[in-house]
Amino acid sequence: MSRLPALFWSLVNVILTISISTYVFRWLFQITVGWYLRRKTAARRSLVLARVKLEESQLQLRERQSPNSDDGEWEKVEKHAVGSAPNGGEADDEWEGIIGNAGGGGERVLWAAIKATQKRWPKAVCVVYTGDQDTGKEEMLARVENRFNIRLHPATVVFLYLSTRYYVLSTTWPRFTLLGQSLGSLILVYDAFSLLVPDIFIDTMGYAFALAFSKAFFPNIPTGAYIHYPTISTDMLSSLSTSPTLGRGLNAGTGKGFRGLLKKQYWHLFARLYSRVGGSVDIVMTNSSWTASHIRTLWGPARTARRKPHPVTVVFPPVAVDEIVRSIPLSPESEKERHPTILCIAQFRPEKNHTLLLRSFARFLASATIPPKEKEKCRLTLIGSVRDSSDATRVYDLRLLAHELHITAQTTFITDASFPTILTNLRTASIGANCMWNEHFGIGVVEYQAAGLIPVVNNSGGPKMDIVIPWGEWEGETGFKASSEEEYAEAFGSVLGMRAEERLGMRKRARGRGRR
Repeated sequence: MSRLPALFWSLVNVILTISISTYVFRWLFQITVGWYLRRKTAARRSLVLARVKLEESQLQLRERQSPNSDDGEWEKVEKHAVGSAPNGGEADDEWEGIIGNAGGGGERVLWAAIKATQKRWPKAVCVVYTGDQDTGKEEMLARVENRFNIRLHPATVVFLYLSTRYYVLSTTWPRFTLLGQSLGSLILVYDAFSLLVPDIFIDTMGYAFALAFSKAFFPNIPTGAYIHYPTISTDMLSSLSTSPTLGRGLNAGTGKGFRGLLKKQYWHLFARLYSRVGGSVDIVMTNSSWTASHIRTLWGPARTARRKPHPVTVVFPPVAVDEIVRSIPLSPESEKERHPTILCIAQFRPEKNHTLLLRSFARFLASATIPPKEKEKCRLTLIGSVRDSSDATRVYDLRLLAHELHITAQTTFITDASFPTILTNLRTASIGANCMWNEHFGIGVVEYQAAGLIPVVNNSGGPKMDIVIPWGEWEGETGFKASSEEEYAEAFGSVLGMRAEERLGMRKRARGRGRR
């Protein structure tokens, strides 16, 4: 019995030694990696800052030589935002550090955030880590202005080109895609930080694991996330057990059988890992109430455990509402210029469910909702961006489906449309369609409303919770919600079968809701 106390204390010493050694090793590893990356990128940091100053001086010289130049327009803004510092005071507009942005070339949110940063902190340098190696800075900024109508001050925007984007492509991981892309983002962020370590690191692409990497090796660098869509959600987990015919996403009904059981376990384990890394992010913003609800459920416990003081906040994404409203009037006269066209603005990705839209349109044309002569005038226009060869193949398959459904003559596909082209279609169409299940927000739906289109959207996600809801003095309807081919076809018929004044009234209510 006398040996028990000695044995106990020996065991305690072993446990403490292992714990302390593990902690010290992890701490030394973090310090070493962080120190190595900072030392490796110090020269490039100095070069980037020098290049920014040179470009800034060249722009100022050009502006002085050409007084009518538009180069100085970006500075004609209010530099101090009310309440941006404690007690509503002014924040320091002289901050001139480097903000690293994990983003791509096709995001309105990214470019709007950079625009806002340039207005608020004109000396800050915005570094965009991108894999678009074949696109130069001038071409990229021109594309942003043409596509999103966002003009950036070029001197303080820097592009650093990554060579490891392959590891975050879904095609790279045909199996275990969620985990593979998340681990691939660790390779991507190491590639980014090997080029330049920023002072602030922000992700708008959904790479939560990249933010966790930054916090692990650079704990003093503030991190922020703007989340369009959670990598995994409770709705996704529940969809595994639902019928595919209900339209609950690409994985609906795949949780059956032995393989389905394994998939469920894999998804649940990944959800726990996703929750853990999400708890490391300092500032979390989401694009809708639906996204915020899921992120609070998944990340909330981990954030509470790490005592993160800032709550998950909803920040609706930027939409060109004011410009659309200025460009597209709503009046009895403008109603005469509209055609019985159903417009869909969405990237050509599988989850956007263009297949459901094509089948719904074909069902609508086959129904007896409106007279045959009127149906002959009906058109379906699909506008979306094509990111890569898989998207191009998807458009080709959709064209084949339209041919099989005998609606080719009444269906138009427009890829990578410019902003003026989008405006033209918004001005002349009557209905704006969205078929994605659990769309996180629905920028396209807000654009529909701003343009006076009557939205017909999926009865789920952001469009259901935040956008297509009653509006006006009498809480009138602002659109229609549907889930199946039958419901979409019926909604199309309801809109096109309305009296002109009734339709105009709903357009005005939809616009009022969109402007809010």
